[in-house]
This record gives sequence, C-alpha cells and structure tokens, in this order.
Amino acid sequence: MKTLLLTIEFISAISLVIAVLLHSAKGEGLAGIGGQGRMFNSQKGLEDGLNKITTILAIIFLTTAGIFGVYY
Repeated sequence: MKTLLLTIEFISAISLVIAVLLHSAKGEGLAGIGGQGRMFNSQKGLEDGLNKITTILAIIFLTTAGIFGVYY
C-alpha cells in the first residue's frame, strides 16, 4: 500500500510540474498598453483544459501527501 501511494505521489508530482510549466505566461508586457495582447486569444480552450488538469493533479498530490502525513 505504501509503495502504491508513493508511486502515485511521485507520478502526480512530476505531472504537476509539467502541467504548470505548460501554462502560458499571464503577463502581457508592452502589448497590454494598446490592448493588443488580447486580440489573438485563440487558445482559451487549451488553457481551460490545462487548468482542469492542473487542479486535478494538485488535488491528487495533496491528498496523497496528507495520507502520508497522517499514517506514515
């Protein structure tokens, strides 16, 4: 059981790091001055899906970490 939880936590940790790194930068830089930063916002669906995946991975990681904290 401990090995299974450790494996799940390890995989969720690596996947969470990758998911966070795949997010696009929120800063608009100088394009935000004229409003040009939001003109080409075609990846909204991709960002929404990535946000859901990141949330699920974070919940899995925190749950397994909590189980380790209580029982081991």
